[in-house]
Amino acid sequence: MLEADSKRPRAQFRAARDELLTLRADYDRAVASFRWPDMQRFNWALDWFDEELAQGPTANELALRITGDAAANCTFAQLSRSSNSVANGLRKLGVKRGDRILLMLGNRVSLWQTLLAAMKLGAVTIPTTTLSTPEDIKARITRAGARYIVTSDDCADKLSLVPPEVVRIITGALSSGAVHFDALASEGSSFVSDAATNADEPILLYFTSGTTALPKLVVHTHRTYGVGSLSTVYWLGLRPGDVHLNVSSPGWAKHAWSCFFAPWAAGATVFIANQPRFNAKALLETLVAERVTSICAPPTVWRMLVQEDLTRYAVALTNACGAGEPLNPEVVDVVSRAWKLTIRDGFGQTETTALIGNSPGQTIKPGAVGRPLPGYEVVLLDSQGNEASEGEIAVRLDRRPAGLMAGYIDESGLRPVEGAYYRTGDIASRDADGWITYVGRRDDVFKSSDYRISPFELESILIEHPLILEAAVVPTPDPVKLSLPKAFVTLVEAAPPDAATALDIFRHIAKSLPPYKRIRRIEFALLPKTISGKIRRVELKKLEIERHAAVRREVVEFRWEDFAELKTIS
Repeated sequence: MLEADSKRPRAQFRAARDELLTLRADYDRAVASFRWPDMQRFNWALDWFDEELAQGPTANELALRITGDAAANCTFAQLSRSSNSVANGLRKLGVKRGDRILLMLGNRVSLWQTLLAAMKLGAVTIPTTTLSTPEDIKARITRAGARYIVTSDDCADKLSLVPPEVVRIITGALSSGAVHFDALASEGSSFVSDAATNADEPILLYFTSGTTALPKLVVHTHRTYGVGSLSTVYWLGLRPGDVHLNVSSPGWAKHAWSCFFAPWAAGATVFIANQPRFNAKALLETLVAERVTSICAPPTVWRMLVQEDLTRYAVALTNACGAGEPLNPEVVDVVSRAWKLTIRDGFGQTETTALIGNSPGQTIKPGAVGRPLPGYEVVLLDSQGNEASEGEIAVRLDRRPAGLMAGYIDESGLRPVEGAYYRTGDIASRDADGWITYVGRRDDVFKSSDYRISPFELESILIEHPLILEAAVVPTPDPVKLSLPKAFVTLVEAAPPDAATALDIFRHIAKSLPPYKRIRRIEFALLPKTISGKIRRVELKKLEIERHAAVRREVVEFRWEDFAELKTIS
C-alpha cells in the first residue's frame, strides 16, 4: 500500500517539493540531486490543492487573504469547496474539457475560484488584464479561440466587440445577456472529474508582454506550470506557513507564478493588498500590520518603496525578491541597510517558470541575476550557436525542464519547442563561478563606435541619481559613431525637467562611466510601456530614427555638447 501511494501524483509532487524545502539553503546539493517528478497523470487542482492542501493539517489554514477592495479570507478547505461549486456551475453551463475561458478579473476571490474550477474541469484559462481595451479583448478571444469570458461588472462596458456566441459570465451587478457568477458558485460543493487528467493537457494560455513584437500565445500545462512551479518555490524561498505578498496584476504570468502555483505548492498563504492606486507608504504599513514574511515585487515598485524611510517599518520579512526586469544594485543596497535583508533577483519568462535566480543561502554577487535553478540546465550561446561566456540565455533540452512551456500557438496550431535548446532572446554574461549577469534583450543591445552597449548597465548607473525615477537607454543615430547612447528619463515628482537637472545628470554620468559608454543625450519624458508595465524601448528607438530623418530635436532634450564644462571632458 505504501509503495502504491508513493506512485500517486500527489505523493510524487510532495516528495520533490519536500526535497527542495530541505535543501532550501544548500544550492549545490539541490542542483546536483533534484529531478523533476515525471507523472503521466496529474491534475494540479485535484491531486495537489484538493487532496493535499484542503485535507489534513493545512485544511483550515489561510490559503488566501485579501485586504482593501474585495477583502476576503479563505482557508484551503473553503476554497476547495467553493471552486468545486464553480466547476459544477461551469459544467452545467456547458464548459467541457479543452474549452477556453478568457478570465479578466482583478484580485478578488472569484479569480482564484475560476482558475481552480477550470483546472478541475480540464478547461483552459486565458488570464487577461482588466486594463485591456475592447479591441484587445476581441483580439485575444479571436486568437485564443475562447468560448467563454469571466469578468466583473466594472469591465462589462468593454465587451462591446465580443462576438455574440461567446458566453459572458459577470461578477457584481448583472448585465443584460450575461450569466451571473453567483449562479455558478451556488452549485453543489462536491466535484467528480469526468476523466483522469494527462499531465500534458493545457491549463493556461498566456500572451507574452510584446516589448519588441506582436505578443505570442504561450501554452502551459499541468506539468509546465503545475510541476514546473517547484523551481519558483526554490527561488522565492517559500516554506509552509509563510505569508507571501506578490505585487503583480492578474493577467500576467508572474501573477500565476507567485499568487497561485508557488505559494500553494509550498503550503503558504497568498496575501493580496488591493489599493485603488499604488501607495508605497500604505504598502509598507500593510507589510508591518499583516506580518508578511515574503515579498516579491518588480523593480518599479522597489524603486518607489526606497523613496520612503524603510528604517521606520519593523517588517517581519524573511524573504525579498525582485522580478520582471533586473534590479539596480543601489536599490538592493538601500533595502539591505534598512532591513538587513537582501533582495534576491530572479529571471524567467512567460514561457518558463523561474530558471535563474539568487536563491536563499547563496552569497550574492552584486549585479548578478543568479545561477541556474534546480531542474534547469542553462547555457549562453554566441552568434554562431556555440556555448560561450557571453551570449543568449538558452535552456538545454536533452533533459527537458518541466517548467518550459509546451509551445506557441499560431494559425497552424501548437508549435512545440524542439531542437537542442530553447532560446530566450535575452543576453547575459557568465563568470568563472557560474554567476550570470543580465545584459539585456537581444533586440535592445547596440553598438557605438564598435563598442557594445548594454542599455541595462547604463540605466543602472542613471537610477543611482537621486532625481531619476526611471530610465530607458536606446541608440540615437550618429554619422560618425553609428549611434550614441540616449536616455529617456522620468524624474521624481519634485525634480524640474530643465537644463540644470540635465547637467547634474551628465556630471553623474561622467564620474560613473568610461567615455565610450557615456550617455550623450538626455530627454525628460514618461516612458512608453506595455500593458504589463515593461518599457517599450522599441518605440523609443523608432522615435529616434524618425526624428533623425526629420532633423528634429525636442525642447526637453539636452545634449552633452550643450554644456561648456562638459566639452573639456573626453
